[in-house]
Amino acid sequence: MKIDDFEDIQYEKEENGICTITINRPERRNAVTYVSFLEIFTVLEDMEKDKDAKVLIITGNPDGGAFSSGGYFEPDYFEKIQKEIRMEIDLMDIAQKKLCMALWKFTKPVIAAINGLAIGGAITMPLSGADLIYIAEDAWLGFYFSKRAIIPEFSASFMLPFLVGFQRAKEICFFGDKITAQKAFELGLVNKVLPREELIPYAREQALRLIPPQGPSLSIKLMKKTMHSYFVDILDKTLDLENKSLRKTFRSKDFNESMRALKEKRDPIFIGR
Repeated sequence: MKIDDFEDIQYEKEENGICTITINRPERRNAVTYVSFLEIFTVLEDMEKDKDAKVLIITGNPDGGAFSSGGYFEPDYFEKIQKEIRMEIDLMDIAQKKLCMALWKFTKPVIAAINGLAIGGAITMPLSGADLIYIAEDAWLGFYFSKRAIIPEFSASFMLPFLVGFQRAKEICFFGDKITAQKAFELGLVNKVLPREELIPYAREQALRLIPPQGPSLSIKLMKKTMHSYFVDILDKTLDLENKSLRKTFRSKDFNESMRALKEKRDPIFIGR
């Protein structure tokens, strides 16, 4: 994929080294697709090659009223994608192993500025891919996987217990209750809660602290590499297991029921298969 092909995200590069991804589909509350994730992957490749690109901020178009509302489902969506781009997408990689591993191995700092609701992959992606997560005080998180009769992706099956402990992680995933910004901070899922108008300015201030002349970018790069190195194989295995389970759940009657219920704006009635 080429940067000029981007449709789901806006990618900006500044002379000071700050790069920004804005999830830019406000008409669907910034919901993401396989194409969105491919575009983010392409940004990572571009930044790795560019010595002047120092730090990445990821946020959502505020006009969408969300950081991202998670996965976007539309019949025949894949067929509408350009053929050349379709060839780069592996539909069996539901857990987004390719992007998750690229984020985990990415050598430059990543800051997520969550400026609205973040559901499903919109929160599991930052948990595995962002080094720092800042959230607006009126934003919230939705680990709605059980409500859709599926399981988490982006290696959240490992990351969430690692961050909050098994008991809390299971409670979050089993019940899928809404998590406020303050609760997310208390759980250790985010670094700081800020008033909405202060979120992006603060994220930019912190980004500048990570790069010269304020920050020693080489040592920070090596800190990140050293911290992440031990877990590479664990994430790799976890993502394979997530993909296996997701393929199974996507074929289930409960998943189909959850999609019908979502469309009909009612609670699903599950049967356990």
